[in-house]
Amino acid sequence: MKLPPLNTLRVFDAAARHQAFGKAAEELHVTHGAVSRQIRLLEENLGLALFERRNRGVFLTDPGRQLFELTRSLFEQLAAGLATLRQPVADAPLVLSCEPTIAMMWLIPRLPDFQRAHPGVQVHLYAAGGPLDFAAQGVDVALRRNDFEWDAALHAERVCEEWTGPVCRPGHPDASGAGMADDGWAGAPALGSATRPQAWRQWSQASGRKPPKRAGAVYEHFYLSLQAAAAGLGVAIGSALMACDAVRDRRLAAPCGFVQDGSAYFLLSPRPCTEDPRAAAFLAWLRREAAASLSEASAARPRPDQSSAS
Repeated sequence: MKLPPLNTLRVFDAAARHQAFGKAAEELHVTHGAVSRQIRLLEENLGLALFERRNRGVFLTDPGRQLFELTRSLFEQLAAGLATLRQPVADAPLVLSCEPTIAMMWLIPRLPDFQRAHPGVQVHLYAAGGPLDFAAQGVDVALRRNDFEWDAALHAERVCEEWTGPVCRPGHPDASGAGMADDGWAGAPALGSATRPQAWRQWSQASGRKPPKRAGAVYEHFYLSLQAAAAGLGVAIGSALMACDAVRDRRLAAPCGFVQDGSAYFLLSPRPCTEDPRAAAFLAWLRREAAASLSEASAARPRPDQSSAS
């Protein structure tokens, strides 16, 4: 016997569960008319009336109830089988997509600690930002800042808040915080980046301070502006996560400390991290490391009485 088209059975199952074509259409993201056509096609294929239409409602006939028992069982088995297939192989790597600057300046230096704590979980890292197609790119999880809208179907786990502040080379006239006036750094060029064009404005609003008066170079990537600041080319807005190691090693100074800019980092995934032990372990580790780094960054602000040469 030739089977009816699978899509007609899927539409029938939704309509039978809801006992309403309209609700089935909402679930399947199609029109009411499309559901009606698929049901009619299935009834013609089987030579049976599956729904009785009366009083502006639809009701399963006896053959319809029998078919619904069959489709419900089949689709439940199919869902369970697919879930089993999607379970990660124990030794499969966790494929992570991460924004380039945070990957280079914060995540990669810490990954050896994760590998030591979880020797059975290998992390394969791809540097990328913005939206992505998890299935097409073979990605399990993605670390992103919420500066864009992602698919509402994705699972998003908050990792930490974003804290930003001016950073410059130690020894810069304003690196100690001395002489910081409400009208900004006299003569210090404000470096920018194309990937965070509003960084200075957002920091100014969050901190209540004015940015430098003189505009400096605008770099293509955020990490380039931080490297330029470390080289003494001006003052850049730095993320506390990305700058904490450089501040600790005195490659950068954070004269004003850091303030929350209203954004946050999230670990995105097509299914809950709780269903993947590798992702769950990585998420817990990410949160601990981020909290430790932000705590370190908050303690790194120089006291106003420190000299720039200290």
